[in-house]
Amino acid sequence: MPALIPTNHTARIRWLGCVADSAADLRSAPVREAALTFAGMPGEFHGGETRPACSRVAALYRRGTVIANTRQVSILSAEELAQIAQVMGLEVLEPRWLGASMVIEGIADFSHVPPSSRLQGPDGASMVIDMQNRPCHLPAKVIEAERPGMGRAFKRAAEGRRGVTAWVECPGRIALDDTLRLFIPDQRSWAPDA
Repeated sequence: MPALIPTNHTARIRWLGCVADSAADLRSAPVREAALTFAGMPGEFHGGETRPACSRVAALYRRGTVIANTRQVSILSAEELAQIAQVMGLEVLEPRWLGASMVIEGIADFSHVPPSSRLQGPDGASMVIDMQNRPCHLPAKVIEAERPGMGRAFKRAAEGRRGVTAWVECPGRIALDDTLRLFIPDQRSWAPDA
């Protein structure tokens, strides 16, 4: 039996974007298609085969230590974006405000798919899900600029719904309306006290 199990769960790509320089502006610019390389999406600020360690891995490394980049792509769920917007009292929450690389539709509870799951596109391009992307204050600043008075509500509304980060395992191309198939690891849930 393979270590990765193909599932019947698929999702359509509903939005693609690219952040040129998140230090200058977190907002993503929408694109219709994108190349996926071993370094992520060309021109994407979060791309690269390596990255400096940040607060997410502070228990392991000093800030700035060069590590493998498992956060090349930020993938959000259209369904979860709608839930966040509803909790915040917004009609719509634009993915570009969150610095998203991709928004998909069709996989329930997407932010909680198991780490090491794969999403594979029609030409074989595949991304490995690293882990859930935690809500942070950076999108809140953009939301506040776009919808004054609403930024503060983002972090709590997005808890458990912020999508995932991923890295490219197999290069290829992706485009709007492509279907991605979900593969999950063949393993039981971790139970260290069992």
